[in-house]
Amino acid sequence: MNLIIQGLEINNSDLRDLAKLSQADGIERITGQAFRLTKANVSEGITEHCAQAELDFAFVSPDIKLSDFKLIAMDMDSTLLAIESIDEIADMLNIKAQVAEITQQTMQGKMNFEESLVRRTALLQGLHQDALQRVYDERVKLNPGAEIMLQKAKRAGLKTMVISGGFTFFTERIKAKLGLDFAAANVLDIHDNKLTGQVRGEIIGRQGKAQVLRQVCEALNLKREQVITVGDGANDMDMMSESGVSIAYHAKPIVQNHATYSINYVGLDGITNLFQQN
Repeated sequence: MNLIIQGLEINNSDLRDLAKLSQADGIERITGQAFRLTKANVSEGITEHCAQAELDFAFVSPDIKLSDFKLIAMDMDSTLLAIESIDEIADMLNIKAQVAEITQQTMQGKMNFEESLVRRTALLQGLHQDALQRVYDERVKLNPGAEIMLQKAKRAGLKTMVISGGFTFFTERIKAKLGLDFAAANVLDIHDNKLTGQVRGEIIGRQGKAQVLRQVCEALNLKREQVITVGDGANDMDMMSESGVSIAYHAKPIVQNHATYSINYVGLDGITNLFQQN
């Protein structure tokens, strides 16, 4: 197996120690923040060493190429984006803390997503729709490495998709900005230029995300093994189960326990560093 080591700062001594622990036969540089230890073995001590050194690690078959995959599907809030968009909308009404508490309970799997979204959206009733554009213009920012990851994925022939339990107001703009192939999210109900506090249509939650992904895979005639999913919260777990490789990105423990690989320290470009790219 290849042992992929990634971190914001990687000391040569850590690489040597990890190579010894895994009995690797070589160390290859991928980027300044990523190294490949070749012909490595799973062994005790690697998890603990990487945790202490704040390094991400993953055992990956050397035969897997990025181009073997045909679709990467990402959650939006706190995954592709560095914010929770509904929390930032709530900040326009000075109720961010109240809404963020519900968001956290939901991401940890302590509250049903559909119930959570209904409760949070209801608190936004009466907000003028112009506030949504303010949030997009002033608050929305990509997580580190997002654009590099997408460039490499597209170059390798992958389709790109964002699937969000948030709102289409943001996913459609992100799709256009980043040139994504697909986007799916919930629709805010707006009347007389103000949010009614309701969501239009069926809510895309935990099961809805998985359903949307299945529909896209069927349309593209893709097998599960050809899909990479990326998420951070409990409502991403069904979607992640629909893919060959799932990535828990700076995620809650419940999601990390469920995923193929976890990335806790580096940016989204760490995803593409896992796989051979030629």
